[in-house]
Amino acid sequence: MAVDLFAGIPVNDYPAALDWYERLLGSPAAFVPNDREAVWELAEHRYVYIELRPGRAGHALHTVFVDDLDARIAGITGRGVEPTSRETYSNGVRKVTYRDPDGNEIGFGGAPL
Repeated sequence: MAVDLFAGIPVNDYPAALDWYERLLGSPAAFVPNDREAVWELAEHRYVYIELRPGRAGHALHTVFVDDLDARIAGITGRGVEPTSRETYSNGVRKVTYRDPDGNEIGFGGAPL
């Protein structure tokens, strides 16, 4: 069974969110279906998108597990976005969390060192 994933993130200020996610993800949106949404393809058939939804923003919780967490975090930092927290779980798995201007949580996880 083929699976496509679209993980949505409601935002209050579309232009501010668009800028922030471009810096977080390191590229412009893969496509913009309308003037309220922008979509990034994280991996084949796996997307994250922002959508202008005033009053619903700030409650998204997404974690993306990546092959090279340190390189990903260095790239994000180089684009001027700083994490809000860093964790290492008892099994060694690491997670670095960011919060967008609305408070939505986007985390990046990585395997133990």
